[in-house]
Amino acid sequence: MLYIGDLVNTHGIKGEVRIISFFKYKNIVFKPNNYIYIGNTKLKITSYRKHKNYDMVTFEGYNNINDVLQFKNQKVYIEKQDYQFPGPLNEELYGKKVYDKDKYIGTLTDIINNKGKEILVIQGKKEYLIPYVDEFVKNIDGNIHLDLIKGFIDED
Repeated sequence: MLYIGDLVNTHGIKGEVRIISFFKYKNIVFKPNNYIYIGNTKLKITSYRKHKNYDMVTFEGYNNINDVLQFKNQKVYIEKQDYQFPGPLNEELYGKKVYDKDKYIGTLTDIINNKGKEILVIQGKKEYLIPYVDEFVKNIDGNIHLDLIKGFIDED
């Protein structure tokens, strides 16, 4: 199971719920007829919409606020094998060695979501913050290969 967010509250009286998710590919997951898991309960999505910072979802067979109250403040998961993602998941990158061109600079320790823009946190001689964009991240295989401009990494 892959963690993708938190169901933080209900919305209205017709069984709609609010999910907070920073999952990179939620546009693939939150579609009608796809399944998510809350606890051990497998739920089929019937509708999805964005509202402010929330992902608003309804489930098949849950048409009343009283039906979904049991899921409040619980974690939301998916089965990774149920989906085809166009790139690597952030969760798969943690702990990978990071190179700028051919020079080792550290290990990826975190990926910060900064208002929709992702930032790689690399621990080396210092902690480095690198924008997670195609201009800098050139290849991801067993390691992460960057092509940085001068100034991102202190060159001692």
